[in-house]
Amino acid sequence: MVTVDADWAGQRLDNFLLRLLKGVPKTHVYRIIRSGEVRINKARVSADTRLQAGDQLRLPPVRTSARAELKAREISRHGAMSSTGLVAPARQFPLLYEDEQLLAVNKPAGVAVHGGSGVAFGVIEQLRMARPAEKFLELVHRLDRETSGVLLVAKKRMALKNLQEQFRERDTDKVYLALVQGHWPDRLKVLDQYLLKVTREDGERRVSIVSKDHPQAMRALSLVKVQQRLNLAEVGELSLLQVTIRTGRTHQIRVHLAGAGHPIVGDDKYGDFELNRRLQKMPGQAMLSRMFLHAWQLQFNHPVDRKRIALQAALPAELKQFIDHASPPI
Repeated sequence: MVTVDADWAGQRLDNFLLRLLKGVPKTHVYRIIRSGEVRINKARVSADTRLQAGDQLRLPPVRTSARAELKAREISRHGAMSSTGLVAPARQFPLLYEDEQLLAVNKPAGVAVHGGSGVAFGVIEQLRMARPAEKFLELVHRLDRETSGVLLVAKKRMALKNLQEQFRERDTDKVYLALVQGHWPDRLKVLDQYLLKVTREDGERRVSIVSKDHPQAMRALSLVKVQQRLNLAEVGELSLLQVTIRTGRTHQIRVHLAGAGHPIVGDDKYGDFELNRRLQKMPGQAMLSRMFLHAWQLQFNHPVDRKRIALQAALPAELKQFIDHASPPI
């Protein structure tokens, strides 16, 4: 028997069960609803039934792997086990902001925001394990695995819906720091192009710049400002950019900058692979073993009082050391 918490009030039954029974085939979830094996307050229900706070949800026995999933969810209150069956380790991340509605962390590079696609678990699963008293923790937005910086997590369903709406309506201001190859031209301040997700023959997913006439093209808008010009003797001139994104397309900054002929240093998908290898082998502070892309600043309206909140995540030590090592051009 599961008691529906107030945070899940208004959620469709099928969506609630698909999340609760992660790992159970979708077809099976709908089958047990149609057959009447799922009951709310002892009554038969349909997949589109809206849950209410305090509803008593009765579920039939599910397969062993799903029961193990539910056991882990009871430990963390809301899903700290990955689809591989591994329970995520408890981990806190550097905290930038927290109140009753939300929290913001400085995500390190190399950590996915959530499990899936070959990743056992990510930030959200580890946070849930580290905060078992929290009844609700959900990602507001996402960052690439190799991107560090500000990441928002909602602690209330109302806050989640409000913040995600702000992201959709472009009421947020998101500024990234990106170090790129070469001398970025001062005149190039607006990148307004159309992007398309593609799957290569080897199965790797990429994003490409396409014509706006392409039927599946998605407009992407990035604003670029040069923050600092640098010179590393072994690789030449570099440009540290502030990139403000007005849309949130997959790999938007990486593709826009590479498409302009100035790929992000350390980018293993769209970057200069030979340069990346050289930097990985360099000694001391000249070594760079990750992509230089950092979610630096984020502004949004608080979901309750609507006050503007401005967050900033300092550059990670490895990126700051690299910048400090590179001298201004002569």
